[in-house]
Amino acid sequence: MVRHYLLYGSERYALAILRPIQQAIVNRGDKAAWFFDGPGAADLAPDELLLREVDQVKDWNAVANLSCSNAVPHFFPGAKVQVFHGFDAGKPRHIYVRGFFDLYCTTGPADTAAFTALSRQLGHFSVRETGWPKLDPYLSRYGCAPPAAVGQTPVILYHSTFSPSWSAARILFDKVKELSRKGLHRWVVTLHPKTDPAVVAQYRSLQSEQLRFADNENIHDLFAVADVMISDTSSALHEFLLTGKPVVTFRNRRPGPQLIDIAHPDTLEPAIELALSKPAELMRSIGDYAQKIHPYSDGKSSERVLAAVDAFLAAGGRNRKRKPLNLWRKLKMRRRLGYWR
Repeated sequence: MVRHYLLYGSERYALAILRPIQQAIVNRGDKAAWFFDGPGAADLAPDELLLREVDQVKDWNAVANLSCSNAVPHFFPGAKVQVFHGFDAGKPRHIYVRGFFDLYCTTGPADTAAFTALSRQLGHFSVRETGWPKLDPYLSRYGCAPPAAVGQTPVILYHSTFSPSWSAARILFDKVKELSRKGLHRWVVTLHPKTDPAVVAQYRSLQSEQLRFADNENIHDLFAVADVMISDTSSALHEFLLTGKPVVTFRNRRPGPQLIDIAHPDTLEPAIELALSKPAELMRSIGDYAQKIHPYSDGKSSERVLAAVDAFLAAGGRNRKRKPLNLWRKLKMRRRLGYWR
């Protein structure tokens, strides 16, 4: 019997996270459909099925709703499965249960331990460690340690988060401009989709032979060409660390031995040179950290997510306690979708 799955998104980043699951669903002979209540639907390919109305979702009757958003409509058919939209970057409310999900598919031991503790306490959701589907295409192709380019100008990938309180984009702009014009490195700049358009325009104005502004939907497309990432408190830096390459951060909210963290723009250039030298202690720390957050290098996290869903449904599709009533959040969700039946 062919099973139906629903891929639920509220932002464009859902495409990069959920498409590997879609492929795994198709590979097993089942069917997937998408529902968006935010940006993203316009970027689907012609062969991807979009459900535009809640009634269509009801008719699709999915066995599971797979979401990387913080919520999912409670009135959609099927188990509600959270696959996360990033690693714990030290921002508020990553380890936070909103009462919408039946099953949390965690990325690695660090998150698994935190969510398992909450599961034991609250009882209304299950936890399975699967790895993160967004990484599947990259890891399937490159693994955790792609060969470094030899004899080429080093490539620096600059990425910043969007929140003004965490972003270094404004502070580091002049320094990135200065260093890119030196010509010692090639630069690729990419900013979070929600970044202030004025900041985006600033960085676009720097484009030259030494600096390219990238609009890639999936930042992983840039990882293979980069030797070092510069960031702040973005969750993307943790994804980059899984490639086995160094990251320089500016005033990171949770610095550790796996990062080269700086506090002043003038120290950015020596920090880049230190990162490019790949000191042994730093590289060991990166490897140790990767094992804590995502110890999978086989590119098969999507298959593990589906196996976790299978196991949950086979066990009855219920947890030992009911989910909380959550009336206010449910009301907001119905109002957002305009669905009252």
